[in-house]
Amino acid sequence: MYVLLFFFFSSRKIEYANESSCDYSDGKWVRDERGPLYNGTSKYCKMKKNQNCIANGRPNTEYLYWRWKPNDDCNLPRFDPSTFLQLIRNRHVAFVGDSVARNQIESLICMLGSNNDDDSSKPKRLYHKGSRKWNILSHNANLSFYWSPFLVRGDMRSQKGPHYNTIYLDHVNERWARDLDEMDMVVISLGHWFDVPSIYYVGGSISSCLKLPQLGYCNHHVNDFYDPLRQALRVALNTIIEAKATKGDKLDVIVRTYSPSHFEGEWNKGGTCLKDKPYEDGEKKVEGMDAEIRRIEMEEVEIVKEKAKEFGGLIRLEIMDVTKLALLRPDGHPGPYTNPFPFASKIVQNDCVHWCLPGPIDTWNEILLEIMKKLVLHSKAE
Repeated sequence: MYVLLFFFFSSRKIEYANESSCDYSDGKWVRDERGPLYNGTSKYCKMKKNQNCIANGRPNTEYLYWRWKPNDDCNLPRFDPSTFLQLIRNRHVAFVGDSVARNQIESLICMLGSNNDDDSSKPKRLYHKGSRKWNILSHNANLSFYWSPFLVRGDMRSQKGPHYNTIYLDHVNERWARDLDEMDMVVISLGHWFDVPSIYYVGGSISSCLKLPQLGYCNHHVNDFYDPLRQALRVALNTIIEAKATKGDKLDVIVRTYSPSHFEGEWNKGGTCLKDKPYEDGEKKVEGMDAEIRRIEMEEVEIVKEKAKEFGGLIRLEIMDVTKLALLRPDGHPGPYTNPFPFASKIVQNDCVHWCLPGPIDTWNEILLEIMKKLVLHSKAE
């Protein structure tokens, strides 16, 4: 059943479509000749240069003309910047995660910059120790991105330092947790930095190691990273509950599911992603590692939802399930077009993890907006 409701924010009327049975996680990509809301030339669209695929010379722009069509009678509306701004008035929305989370908020900044209102409604970058932060003056709203690829405390492997991650599974990353009091909504995600050699610590001691058989001082070697990932997500969610609910503060938490990569071949050995159109529905299935990470995320959110009930609805949790719609878009990555002269070097490094801007990742923010509408509807009904 399709129910149409209207609410008023300030002097602007906003339409909310409540499709209670709509599942945005399942569907197919269909052609949309309207194209994206923005391009990479606007002064309000600040993105990492590696994701500005058109400016870097990508010749095929067909990837820009698709939209996500959920199954059944569901509809995913086109992103409306004005509606999003009204929903974050007087609020702070934080994105916490790795470079794919940064990819999403940069998409959001560009989408918000496409509105036709005056400059005060455009996101402006602010200095903030510990995060990237933007302010929208007209709505007294803030957006931020906190780099935290494990959600918990940890050090990533690097070319100059250790060739493995060091992850403390029982200590949340204070980089973002210390600012929880300032947040009204947090979008968290994880995954891509876990599938590399790692040493895991619990209680100050090594608990296990992944892909490090040569380490003689590690007594327990694990075959996969699924349990550590689950522990990290659980610690992050429990920290949020304890920090906010015990103080009587409200917070909306959205867990964005894993975004699959599309390397054909190994990423560091010439792997590419050269497909120029989406997979058709049924051509590719969510399976293997992609399915397992998604399953863990779904399960942990349901567990924490039960815990949150003890606090009378102060903490609301939602899943933003993008795994399938991302899986079906092998054409949406920068590939070799991460700089203006990608073929000037003999060795071409392809990026098949992040997403072109504009590109398929813009759809994630359309789904985010619909989740935010639903949360408002629930608030009004209570």
